[in-house]
Amino acid sequence: MTVTILPSADSTAEEVDAAVEAAAAAAAPWADTSAGDRARLLDTVADRLDSHAAELIRLAVLETRLAEARLRAELQRTSFQLRLFARAVVDGGFLDVRVDTADARWPMGVPRPDLRRMNIPLGPVLNFAASNFPFAFSVAGGDTASAWAAGCPVVVKANPGHPALSRAVGALIDEAIAECGAPRGLFGMVFGRDAGVRALARPAVAAVTFTGSTAGGRALYDLACARPVPIPFYGELGSINPVFVTAEAARTRAGEIASGLLTAVSSSAGQLCTKPGLVAVPEDSTVVAELLAAPPPPTGELLNDQIAEGFARALTQVRSHPQVRVLAEPPGAAVLLATTARAVLADRDGLMREMFGPATLLVTYRDTAELLELARSLHGELTVSIFGEGADETTRALLTAATAAAGRVLWNSWPTGVSVTYAQQHGGPYPATTTPATTSVGTAAMARFLRPIAFQSMPEELLPPALRSDNPLGVPRSVDGARPQ
Repeated sequence: MTVTILPSADSTAEEVDAAVEAAAAAAAPWADTSAGDRARLLDTVADRLDSHAAELIRLAVLETRLAEARLRAELQRTSFQLRLFARAVVDGGFLDVRVDTADARWPMGVPRPDLRRMNIPLGPVLNFAASNFPFAFSVAGGDTASAWAAGCPVVVKANPGHPALSRAVGALIDEAIAECGAPRGLFGMVFGRDAGVRALARPAVAAVTFTGSTAGGRALYDLACARPVPIPFYGELGSINPVFVTAEAARTRAGEIASGLLTAVSSSAGQLCTKPGLVAVPEDSTVVAELLAAPPPPTGELLNDQIAEGFARALTQVRSHPQVRVLAEPPGAAVLLATTARAVLADRDGLMREMFGPATLLVTYRDTAELLELARSLHGELTVSIFGEGADETTRALLTAATAAAGRVLWNSWPTGVSVTYAQQHGGPYPATTTPATTSVGTAAMARFLRPIAFQSMPEELLPPALRSDNPLGVPRSVDGARPQ
């Protein structure tokens, strides 16, 4: 079914300023809120999403053209990650508390004063919601959840691809905030491109999150840096997520690799930031033949007309390259293009190009030297996948190159289906993200919205509870260099 998306009315300048001012007023009260109260809000929002699942999924189907089963799984992920952040808040490890007691004999030559260090919230966060994950990277998604957990209010710049869904989720959040007695300015939402730019410029905004195109993200990043007081901009901009198949793996598992690739490229119509967009295989392998012989999975529709137009432009740019040929273009299925490693190395910028949709580029290499040269030519990526048969010299060299280029390196597995966990890393060197030291998925995402502060020789009664000697909150702490207890 094709649905025409009616744009939501853009927020006025007064509405934008009011949302940011309310967030600023809520910042100190929310930062002082107990871990239990923060967790309660996160759990309550998750409960409301679950209890209104049928209504929310109906809206999402109408506005995004995504399949109901995909949306149901994504909504489950969204409520799960809210609850996971609630548990992380209660644990308290995100505070990274370090206590160094006074030591008159400190070996550096002068006495060490009493120093106590912990993380505190940055302040109001502006979250530019994504189009391809209308739940998990949108109004109540991971950026919002991790900011709340860190102690920061959030203003969401709603994505134009799902305005009705955004308003519905926002209304549920408002209800949860009222039920929990949290500060009213803890959540706000604005609509429209100009509204997002205006909000980014407001002095009270302390950090920004973004998931979207490289061009749009880079423009916002430059604005964040050009402010009189620059602020952190956590942007996820683009990635082709290269896959390297060794000769051994291609010889023993060509059919399995081909089948997995088709699934990874077709899932969600290829509209995933971790979709494999370039796959290197030996030129004498049967992987390409297996791909052409396998029945192509249906991809479904693209999210909206804007996404479809962007995909068509990127696909045309790559397929029109003189060294690229079309392997397969079945109706309603993924487009398979092919070229050689020599061509990619000769025109990296022209061929290592993200195609946000159901398409991938098969790259054949002649020998191991060419494979490694291709791997070492990578720039910043969210993921790099290696399909191999063991820890030989080739796979070790591929691992070294992948580690230098990506935030997550996979072994014999596909990068789609990002798990929300404690150890997840969803980020990478530029242009995958603007801040490679951070993640937008997993509990470590809270670190984006925190800054460390140290108190020196401070009277006990003036210290935050987490730094007091009796540790009334029971948070994990490193004391005099010992591992956190």
